Amino acid sequence: MVAPVSILPQNTPGSGPRDAFGRRMNYLRISLTDRCNFRCLYCMPAIGMKFQPRDEMLTDDELIRVVGLCAKLGFTKLRLTGGEPTIRPHLIDIVREMKAFDGIEELSMTTNALLLGRLAGDLKEAGLDRVNISIDTLDPVKFKMMTRGGRFDLVWQGIQAAEAAGMTPIKLNTVVVRDQNDADVADMARLTIDRDWQVRFLEIMPMEGVGVVYDAGLVTSEETKSRLETEFGALEPVSADPSDPARTWRIPGARGTIGFISPISAPFCESCNRVRLTADGNLRLCLLRPDEVNLRDMMRAGATDAEMLQRVRSGVWRKPWGHRVAEGERNTIRGMSQIGG
Repeated sequence: MVAPVSILPQNTPGSGPRDAFGRRMNYLRISLTDRCNFRCLYCMPAIGMKFQPRDEMLTDDELIRVVGLCAKLGFTKLRLTGGEPTIRPHLIDIVREMKAFDGIEELSMTTNALLLGRLAGDLKEAGLDRVNISIDTLDPVKFKMMTRGGRFDLVWQGIQAAEAAGMTPIKLNTVVVRDQNDADVADMARLTIDRDWQVRFLEIMPMEGVGVVYDAGLVTSEETKSRLETEFGALEPVSADPSDPARTWRIPGARGTIGFISPISAPFCESCNRVRLTADGNLRLCLLRPDEVNLRDMMRAGATDAEMLQRVRSGVWRKPWGHRVAEGERNTIRGMSQIGG
């Protein structure tokens, strides 16, 4: 139940709004588009993917307005997602404008890196601090199959370009899918031995359109960790920010680290500090629950900044505690590319 407006907590600059459970929200993940130049099997169906009409997407001005208002409320960390954010027109200008807002301490991006080789330098100059790169295997043939056509060589060039541009620390995200790439996790982890990277292994999630893949493909983080320890010996725990969803470990003697993100087997809802802005202008309060706050239509109807700020505050206040997927609930409605990861 949404609390009456009169008792919603007030926020001082830099604090970030709180939800009804006392969690402070200071991290906004922003989907720039629902489109992608890959068709990863755990993200989109092979056929029948429906994209929203362009006129339903936030314009650049609308997008920048929402981000500016969130900065006023105390959001300090932004992440650009998609679909694939690098295919959004005017990306460099968007990055520059977002990073210019007072209070924004970090601006990062999750990307498949296919186009990053040509964009990394300009993005860094515009203010992008770092990138997380989705890469599920080092086997080019398997990579092409899992992405349904992606080119591993261009993605690897993108990773190298990001590192050369100084967008560090480099984090690589690997969604582990049974009988697809679960046998490849040791090769991914081995990248951390000589490189100051973090390779993060993610559990697949039951998003719209890929539920069958989830049912057959879920590999828990404990299973992945066990496979790695068979290969490398006992992993060493590494301390991390409590709000980071990754539990962090290290191969003994390695330069880099390994992360496990376990939204299904070990949810981290109690430390959640994020909300998401969908490409069509909805504030999504939990990745795996359908409750959203429509900001686009409010803006297009002429809402003032004060009205918009109150809408965001009240939305954050009613953020649910967690997703309850482990209890059998599946209420995603949207696919991952529409939500913003």
